[in-house]
Amino acid sequence: MAQKGVELDRETISCSICLDLLKDPVTIPCGHSYCINCIKTHWDGEDGKKIYSCPQCRQSFTPRPVLVKNTMLAVLVEELKKTGLQAAPADHCYAGAEDVACDVCTGRKLKALKSCLVCVASFCEKHLQFHYDSAPFRKHKLVEPSKKLQENICSRHDEVMKLFCRTDQQCICYLCSMDEHKGHDTVSAAAERTERQRELEVSRQNIQQGIQDREKDVKLLQQEVEAISRSADKAVEDSEKIFTELIRLMEERRSDVEQQIRSQQETEVSRVKELQEKLEQEITELKREDAELEELSHTEDHNQFLHNYPSLSALSESTHSSSFNIRPLSYFEDVTAAVSEVRDKLQDVLMETWTNISRTLTDVDVLLTDSKPQPKTRAEFLKYSREITLDPNTAHKLVVLSEGNRKATFVTKYQSYPSHPNRFTSCRHVLSRESLTGRCYWEVEWSGRDAYISVAYKSISRSEGCHYGRNDKSWALNCDSNSYKFWYNNVKTPVSGPRSSRVGVYLDHRAGILSFYSISVTMTLLHRVQTTFTQPLYAGLRFYHEYGGTAELCELS
Repeated sequence: MAQKGVELDRETISCSICLDLLKDPVTIPCGHSYCINCIKTHWDGEDGKKIYSCPQCRQSFTPRPVLVKNTMLAVLVEELKKTGLQAAPADHCYAGAEDVACDVCTGRKLKALKSCLVCVASFCEKHLQFHYDSAPFRKHKLVEPSKKLQENICSRHDEVMKLFCRTDQQCICYLCSMDEHKGHDTVSAAAERTERQRELEVSRQNIQQGIQDREKDVKLLQQEVEAISRSADKAVEDSEKIFTELIRLMEERRSDVEQQIRSQQETEVSRVKELQEKLEQEITELKREDAELEELSHTEDHNQFLHNYPSLSALSESTHSSSFNIRPLSYFEDVTAAVSEVRDKLQDVLMETWTNISRTLTDVDVLLTDSKPQPKTRAEFLKYSREITLDPNTAHKLVVLSEGNRKATFVTKYQSYPSHPNRFTSCRHVLSRESLTGRCYWEVEWSGRDAYISVAYKSISRSEGCHYGRNDKSWALNCDSNSYKFWYNNVKTPVSGPRSSRVGVYLDHRAGILSFYSISVTMTLLHRVQTTFTQPLYAGLRFYHEYGGTAELCELS
């Protein structure tokens, strides 16, 4: 009760504006007291209204009251100061609903400054002081204020849990260690914390290293973005220049053709007009002669008629028909036909080259490290299956395509294929239409004496030296009824594995992995290549012996 009285006295001598002890206290007409400077400042803000109010009871005064020092309160404040009492703390020092309250404070509790794990209690600044002043309490573990201190108390024995049971992975008190945890591997909570702290630091180091690695990768990717953008900008700029040059060249040719047409037009028109003028002169002369003859025909004097007739008849005899024949002319239609032929040929060239440009664009690939693991089961391989077709323009004339250009058959009669720059001429080869980048998987079903299942760059020769596996532009697995052999750059490598009429091919272009598998009830690795691919690859098929044979790119569901 005494403490309650002290707190009440504090409230009595505190200014409700600054919440501190009254300084030069004054009492206004309603009976409430304030620091003289606090109430002056408050009323200064109300000067515009000419009405002055009490901050507590809101009673109004007019005119502004004259302030007189309350000597009794001033003496009381000085006496309390001498006893060492302080004013009540500000509102923000009291514990709110979300704050940790001091466990020692009575009445309105202050905010806790620290929590003690030994005392299992929280203390405000004043009540925490004995933890600093008293030697036994200085050994206690102080932490940031916590509402979860009761979690450190054993619910069974109501003791602080200072031990850790490694067997059951839980905190326990010393009574638990002698009871249900007896014989377990127990250590102090501090020792376990030290051990876990070391593990935590190792985990943090790993995470921080992961962050650094990823930040490095992000930087590399950003550089890759910038490089791609620079390359794309340069390609656009160069393409613009090339197309501008093509347009300029076409414009020059158009201008030349127009100039030649106009020049020839002028020549022909001039020649025709010259002939036209000559004919018009002849018409005029003939009309004059006709008029003279008509006049002679009307002469009544016989002697005069006979006298003039010889000279006029001689004029009529000198006339003759035109010296040229009018014939149908084609004028400049042949020129139009010739220009149309050039247009058609140019369209064909553009269509073919444009297809190549489009494929080249789709083949642009940024070589990034793929973090996904390589597939291990056939089901995982099938996730990367590609629908591949064979390109008829690459097929040798002894290779016939069917089944939607997925099946190739060796024949002994040459086919009448049109000439094409991509056609193989000396090797019984065929390449796929689709380029292969990224991760791809496909399967080939073969029959006959043997077959070569291959991948190759598009730049592989189409004539001499084009055999799959006999150069550095192709990789080939030779399958026959007795054995497998792998070929690259004219080096043969024997391959062991179960015989099968179906072979699976897996390509990870970015990682530089090419694998061949025997496919039957199980999937068996036959041969794997680890290299660096510098161009897009194309699936290839080849027949060697002249005993017929087929190879088909399988449909994979």
